Amino acid sequence: MDNNQTSSALWGGQPPALEKSSQVLIREYPHRAIAIASSTHALILRHSATANESAPSLRPQANSFDGSASKCMVEFSPTSISLLADYRPLTPRPIYGTLGLISVGRDVFLCVITQASRVATVRPGETVEKIESVQFFCLNSAEYDDVVPVDSYDVDSDAASVYGQNLGRRDVSVEHPCLELQKLLGNGTFYYSTDFDVTNRMQDRPADAVAFDIDNFDESFLWNCYMIRPLVEFRSRLQRADRAALDASRILTSAIRGFCRSWSIPQTSAPLRAAKTGLPSFLTVISRLSCRRAGTRFNSRGIDDDGNVANFVETETTYWSPSGVVFSYAQVRGSVPVFWEQAAGLLPNQQKITITRSADGTQPAFDKHFAELEQAYGAVHVVNLLSASKPGEVELTSLYRHGIRHCPLSRPEGRQSQDHALLRETEYDFHAETKGPQGYEAANQIRRYIENSADGFAYYLAQESEDVADQNGRSSSPRHRRYVVILQQEGVFRTNCLDCLDRTNLIQTIISQMAVEAFLGHRGEVAASDFWSRHANLWADNGDSLSKIYAGTGALKSSFTRHGKMSLAGAIADVRKSATRLYYNNFADKARQITIDTLLGRLVGQLPVVLFDPISDYVAGELQRRSVEFSTNEKINIFVGTFNLNGRTDGINEDLSAWLCPPELGSSQPEIVAVGFQEIVELNPQQIMNSDPTRKQFWEHAIKTTLDRHYNREGYERYVLLRSGQLVGAALCIFVKASVLHNIKNVEGSVKKTGLSGMAGNKGAVAIRLDYANTPICFVTAHLAAGFSNYDERSKDYATIDRGLRFQRNRGIGDHDSVIWFGDFNYRIGLGLETAKDLIRKRDLGRLYENDQLNLQMVAGLAFRFYSEARIAFMPTYKFDVGTDEYDSSEKARIPAWTDRILRKGANLRQLSYNSAPLRFSDHRPVYATFECAVSIVNERLRDRISREIYERRKSDIGGETANLAEESDEEDLIGYDPVEPGLPPASSDHKKWWLENGKMPRSSISPPKPDSPAYQTILNPKRPPNPYMPTDEPDWVNIPRSESRMSSFSSMSTSPYEHVNHSMLLSSSASNSTPRKLPPSYDPSALPVKVGRLQLNEDMRNAQQADGPPPPPPPRRQTTMSAGPNTSAGTAIQYVRKPVSQAIPIPPARSLSVASHQTSRSRAPPPVAKKPAHLTAPVSPMNNPVTSRSEVTSISDRSRASQESVSARYSPANNYESSSNLSGSTSTLPGRNSSARDEETWAPQLPKRTGTSTSVMTSGALTPSGSMGGSQISARKPDVTSQKSPAPPAPRRSPAVDLLGDDGGMELGGWEALKPS
Repeated sequence: MDNNQTSSALWGGQPPALEKSSQVLIREYPHRAIAIASSTHALILRHSATANESAPSLRPQANSFDGSASKCMVEFSPTSISLLADYRPLTPRPIYGTLGLISVGRDVFLCVITQASRVATVRPGETVEKIESVQFFCLNSAEYDDVVPVDSYDVDSDAASVYGQNLGRRDVSVEHPCLELQKLLGNGTFYYSTDFDVTNRMQDRPADAVAFDIDNFDESFLWNCYMIRPLVEFRSRLQRADRAALDASRILTSAIRGFCRSWSIPQTSAPLRAAKTGLPSFLTVISRLSCRRAGTRFNSRGIDDDGNVANFVETETTYWSPSGVVFSYAQVRGSVPVFWEQAAGLLPNQQKITITRSADGTQPAFDKHFAELEQAYGAVHVVNLLSASKPGEVELTSLYRHGIRHCPLSRPEGRQSQDHALLRETEYDFHAETKGPQGYEAANQIRRYIENSADGFAYYLAQESEDVADQNGRSSSPRHRRYVVILQQEGVFRTNCLDCLDRTNLIQTIISQMAVEAFLGHRGEVAASDFWSRHANLWADNGDSLSKIYAGTGALKSSFTRHGKMSLAGAIADVRKSATRLYYNNFADKARQITIDTLLGRLVGQLPVVLFDPISDYVAGELQRRSVEFSTNEKINIFVGTFNLNGRTDGINEDLSAWLCPPELGSSQPEIVAVGFQEIVELNPQQIMNSDPTRKQFWEHAIKTTLDRHYNREGYERYVLLRSGQLVGAALCIFVKASVLHNIKNVEGSVKKTGLSGMAGNKGAVAIRLDYANTPICFVTAHLAAGFSNYDERSKDYATIDRGLRFQRNRGIGDHDSVIWFGDFNYRIGLGLETAKDLIRKRDLGRLYENDQLNLQMVAGLAFRFYSEARIAFMPTYKFDVGTDEYDSSEKARIPAWTDRILRKGANLRQLSYNSAPLRFSDHRPVYATFECAVSIVNERLRDRISREIYERRKSDIGGETANLAEESDEEDLIGYDPVEPGLPPASSDHKKWWLENGKMPRSSISPPKPDSPAYQTILNPKRPPNPYMPTDEPDWVNIPRSESRMSSFSSMSTSPYEHVNHSMLLSSSASNSTPRKLPPSYDPSALPVKVGRLQLNEDMRNAQQADGPPPPPPPRRQTTMSAGPNTSAGTAIQYVRKPVSQAIPIPPARSLSVASHQTSRSRAPPPVAKKPAHLTAPVSPMNNPVTSRSEVTSISDRSRASQESVSARYSPANNYESSSNLSGSTSTLPGRNSSARDEETWAPQLPKRTGTSTSVMTSGALTPSGSMGGSQISARKPDVTSQKSPAPPAPRRSPAVDLLGDDGGMELGGWEALKPS
């Protein structure tokens, strides 16, 4: 029976259910985006152009990587008409999942499953689908939209399946970069499930999980780990509701490679029959090929330095019965864990084996490999099937044996035998053992070599339990059925041959049959031949599938695996398969290896795609900051009890309420009841290697009966069994109130053996962890090494359990907020028998406790560090004569001791009581303790509401869906920046400033207060410090005269706090006497060649008065160059200067002032008006327009043409230069505020000019024909400097004080200097 026939017989190639499908949509404009839409939500992906800004214009070749990660924007939101209005379907049929994103060169591709078929049902509600074809869609280019493969799907040819249109190769203009990946993923060896976590075996998954947690995926077996990781990380940043919606949409897919198939077994052939159901049973085999050291036969051999081996496969056999029983058994195979290679050759069985590293150099990687196996599965039993006669295989066996002998796990402690080591080996020469007349049937003889380990490893078993669903637990009818773990597998067989294919698969079939037989035997059942025939066919299909992946063809010896005998046709088929393997290994495997490495992201320079979701990331940060708004602390009560039963069952029917319902509880009812047992079965040599769950189930029933009877009153609730676990004699049961089940999640169990060096289960620990709301709690019950003087051994047992016991996601005991240890720790009291008994009679518990071994070990820090124990107020609990209160009176006369203890760790735990109970049917007394535990309760409704508010506000701020933003939007600003400290705004970028609202221009909603008098107006106080947070006594607002008043010119001055114009000083100067202050002459006035009268500025002043609105923003303080060409600004204020009337008192060049009033009189000179400095009148920002002087000059050129006639023709070019220089930059150095006299006039050619000062004069772009300057700002009194060697501006001079209220004449042209009041 081949694979296709088997699959057809089971399911008929049924496609996945419609609710498991999605639609792929695309939008081309304004930017390319792809959406995966389910019935309720949509995942929108868009390539970020900012990641490719530096990309070359030529597109790189396929499978080339430049080392720069591609960025994509992603958004997950509910579907709506507006959200998907511009999208169209990209495929005519639905898709069944997303495998992830991969970048090839500069292109980013989305991989989706386009065809799949159901191949397995592990149990109802848990199905597995096989991937039959995939498709890659480019996110950033439409170049590959019409590129399709031309080969049809064929499992044996390893080709890709058909998708899209049936185009020939001549119709395809370019080859798709992901064509080989498409062939690989569609070759029928990849499987996925949207119902459960297919990457983990049943034991490592929650027993009763309705939905699986993507975070728990085992990346060792997740083949699309590299592609799906960006989406998984994006999912982890979503809020709880959105994360649940994304999981429910079934968009993200976990894919394994290997084999998966189920047989449906009718009730007539099922070994376990369920009454009145009529449902079939399901027998399933799932093989998970590791992707850690993945590759083809001769390209991937041996081990690497990380401890990963080639062709490592975990194979799990599961059986589900309608009676509510689930069985699982796992075993592994893998290449010989040493460094070796083998070259492909054209002659079969002649490929030379090369050892590439010495035995000592191999040992670290060897130890790491088996340490990981021991942590994941427990004890390891190696089954080596290599030949003892072939030289190459003999050399591998020798190195294998050396590694095991020197591995720490293979060394038993003390005087224990080799059988008690965690790592054992059985060498079984398969070819030599099956050469006889029995043929491959002789392989069954391996049972006698491994049966002891098979019994000790046990298997995983879970059974359905009925719980009431109403809050008070009063309903007698079952409303909810849930699985409870009965037994766990505690070890694993590791089988290998050379290729780990043919011989390995046959032996693993036998081991799987042994485990199923043990499971049925414990239940008193026997399977029929029809059942074993289905079991054999599943394993034969498994061998064929794994062999095709690794070697290119089906497995050899599969005929015997299926039918139990080797036929001639089977032998001929093996010859054909061997020849086909030679072809694949020599000519096709290298290309297949490159494709595998590309899929797993292992090529040099290959980087994963980077996804960012601006809104969700922002929401997550805000929620963390506001967690106190939706989080509260509540207190729950926990009861913990421990009892060493000494293997006795006569107390099952006794009243246990003295222990389980002690008087310390009063009227309170604990939310959680944790009960631990030791020696639940008699620890004889037959029992310590096996785990029988029957005895544990009896005690579970006894506990529940006692609790229900005691709390069967008004106001109390019934308890339900949450989970239980067993390790031979140690057992742990967790009961919870029915009303708190909704607060409990992530319930997991684990065991750790320590007895006989961890090989047997007579000593060890059972642990169960859970999350109560948002508080993780762990319960550990342990039975440590016995013996008065073995306190060091007990401390080592504790360290082994604390370090080696692991839950899912490698979570340890210490990774919980609250931890409670309880059990028979076996620590004794270090006193003599009579001394101890005498102290007991005196009730001198303090003296006894001073000599307690556990107390001494904890004080010394050798055991249970950071744990606490309440004060012991009860008598030693060991050892009593059964049925009495007398301590041991036997010949052994054991010293009384507190062997049964309860310890705690966690700041949120407060112990309320600690005592023992008077139950006398064992040689121990039961001990109990009650605790008050503070748990963190998150109001999910309030959290979701706050999350939605933040989300909507952020979305409105950004302006809509982030993935649908226009292409010109700044995507980098959407990424956001984190604050350096909590409570501070995030850091700013060039485009994003925290003090601006969402990038908008700053605006103020504050209006100035009304002035005290209508003659004044209110402005910002210019004396305020620039830093608004600096303490100051200055008021925010000041009043200045309006423009109609005599002081109106001051209202035009800048009110910016950055322009320090001292209004009050100017006013005080204006109110002083009108006598001009005499200053030293700056130069000889008689040297001036021409005098220019008062300029006519009435029109200019009138235009300036008509200007309406606030003053323009200030220009830069440094005036820059004037270059040729007009640069007129509409808002530039008119600049002017005045010529002096009298030469008696030379007036230095004054500041150019803006016109505020145009009233002038020729008969009586009016007082000069304070003018706005030139540097305050330009409207351009200092950040974007350095050419300020040019605009000041050109703005007045047209109005001043008439003034040109008053300029003498004798005006020389040198004077032109001086006028231009003074006009544009005469204030390159300003005088100090306290100077009152000008320095003696000197020329300083070496003084650097103002930055950018030009020698050209710009007035409407040209000079007048006479050579005079075509503008009104012309100095009429300048010295003739034609005799100077090099024209240069004058040296710095000190400016005199100016009388602002004096005559407005007598002012010199040529620039401005700082005003200085008296």
